[in-house]
Amino acid sequence: MSSTSPSLNSPATGAIRWTRRTWGLLMTLCVVLFLDGLDVSMIGVALPSIGAELDLSTSSLQWLISGYVLGYGGLLLVGGRTADLLGRRRVFLIALAVFAAASLLGGLVSSGPLLIATRFIKGLAAAFTAPTGLSIITTNFAEGPARNKALSIYTVFGAGGYSSGLLFGGLMTGVGWRWTFLLPVPIALLALAAAWVLVPRDEPVEEGGHDLLGALTSGAAMLLLVYTVVSAPEVGWGSARTVLSFIGVAALFAAFLTIERRIAHPLVRLGILRKATLVRASLAIVAVGGSYFSWQFIVTLFLQDGLGWSPLRLALALLPIGLMVTLSAVFSDKLVDRFGTGPIIAVTMTVMAVGYLLFTLGLDTTPSYLGMLLPTLILIGIGWVGFPAINILATSGIDDDEQGLAAGVLQTSMQVGAAIVLAVTTAIIASNASGTTSPAAVLDGFRPGLVFATAVSAAGALVAVGGLVLERRSGRRSLADEPVTEVDAELAGAA
Repeated sequence: MSSTSPSLNSPATGAIRWTRRTWGLLMTLCVVLFLDGLDVSMIGVALPSIGAELDLSTSSLQWLISGYVLGYGGLLLVGGRTADLLGRRRVFLIALAVFAAASLLGGLVSSGPLLIATRFIKGLAAAFTAPTGLSIITTNFAEGPARNKALSIYTVFGAGGYSSGLLFGGLMTGVGWRWTFLLPVPIALLALAAAWVLVPRDEPVEEGGHDLLGALTSGAAMLLLVYTVVSAPEVGWGSARTVLSFIGVAALFAAFLTIERRIAHPLVRLGILRKATLVRASLAIVAVGGSYFSWQFIVTLFLQDGLGWSPLRLALALLPIGLMVTLSAVFSDKLVDRFGTGPIIAVTMTVMAVGYLLFTLGLDTTPSYLGMLLPTLILIGIGWVGFPAINILATSGIDDDEQGLAAGVLQTSMQVGAAIVLAVTTAIIASNASGTTSPAAVLDGFRPGLVFATAVSAAGALVAVGGLVLERRSGRRSLADEPVTEVDAELAGAA
């Protein structure tokens, strides 16, 4: 797919000397991704206020979060490929406009079902803006230092949205819960105006059609999978509805794979799923996102409900993670350029797992902020420093016409994987609930969930370290297999 802005791919870009227009394009995409992440976590702080005003049950409130994840995680794969096929600029602008409209509607309605519907629509819109934004970057910045820097800044904004959602949620809830819905509206509209001017025009892929049947089956499979996972803790993992839903998911995925093998121009070229770097990046991002969302969910409930912390106090307590994610934009690309993606991912994920372990072992009913909370928050924040490297690893070596697909696979892994890990964590917590509201009893019920989140993070770190070892062995084997040149022979003889 061609771009009308060749200067972004010029040799000067390799020296990372960008024009103001280049920076404007990158910042526009970053702001939109920040809004996507912000919307996932910001609403959590406002749930008690929403439930009190709209008289919603706990199960209904859960769908204000799950509805967004349902739309977001369910159609990410379709969103990324749609951008490749129909044109990235067109898809990005339409989806961002829908996101802004749904945000405005959510801040105005006074009906629980309508509010949940707006969350679902916003998730659908984010399922198109997130992979499309990533593919706009990877097709307009040359692979190497320029793309590494752009992706580092871009993914830091996404992680910053997740990590700072509690802070913004606490501030907005203090004014009124509707502001958690209205806050993104003016920001999204400004980003839409900037994107209209700055996002380069591109040509949609003409050949082969659009594989509507593949899009239908894959979208239905992902939507049903996310729905089944997030509703299973409420209806029971062994209930007939849950079991039948999983059977339906398996049938839809089987139909999708059959279609993709037989169609001339598939929605997803299945060969891309055999790319080792994409698989490793997807597993890493599941571990990072799933463990963090589960940990944040437990910490939010324990510190607010168990220890009586206010939303703002909680937000300020967790602020160091957001600050570390933001500051990492300054040096994360330089780390990747110097050490490569493998070592960065392995080290940061290992440090993150250690942070969760220390937090799980040290948490009690009178936690010391300086003595226990702050050190573990710093270790967990270091884990997010490796987040840009995961995105760089996933998209490296991918052809331009499949960058959106690779981005969709990666982000689908994060959203769906995180939803599954969080659902399992919720089920573990529910099975250990004692009904007693004392801080000690609440902590005893939450601790198995913390152990599970720690185990997920540790498993991801082991995969990252194992991948690094295999990568190093493969590299040494390749060097050993190279033919010996005459110069090499002379040097060996001289030695």
